[in-house]
Amino acid sequence: MSNLRSWADPNIRKHLLRDEGEVIVDEVHRHWVVYTLPLLEVVLGFVLLASVAYVNLNLGWVPFLLAFAVWAHAVWKALASYRDRFVVTNMRVFRLNGVLSQKLATMPLHRILDITVDKPLQGRLLGYGHFIFESAAQEQGLREIRYVGRPDERDLSIQRVVQRTGLRGPRQWN
Repeated sequence: MSNLRSWADPNIRKHLLRDEGEVIVDEVHRHWVVYTLPLLEVVLGFVLLASVAYVNLNLGWVPFLLAFAVWAHAVWKALASYRDRFVVTNMRVFRLNGVLSQKLATMPLHRILDITVDKPLQGRLLGYGHFIFESAAQEQGLREIRYVGRPDERDLSIQRVVQRTGLRGPRQWN
């Protein structure tokens, strides 16, 4: 099990600029709710497998094959969700995702103009939200991060890092 977990882990630390003093402030795994659909697919696979006993003997392979296809899809979706990481460091935010190939999208903290935290009703009930980043760039590889657990804490964490780096001074009230 340990080898499987290490293979599935995206190894965030190898993307850090250690020579520049970059450290991880927060590593965000996707909220558990993203695993509900793969779990339902696993259950569907068992239902399909059980239906083999009730299908014509000549067609028994069809639900059997469908069950394995549904299971393969469930494993793929769960693995993709597990490998999708959003990382906040003292210098930037970045997202690493992908199963066979990897995609790394990064945004320096000084490019973040605004962060919108969208918490739909079910997100408020279950403790997740979606981040929407606005940056100074026209096109950006890091715009929306969905299914972030404890979004208010994570937003404050990012705001603290931005404040500590001195990119934005204290607010002036009139």
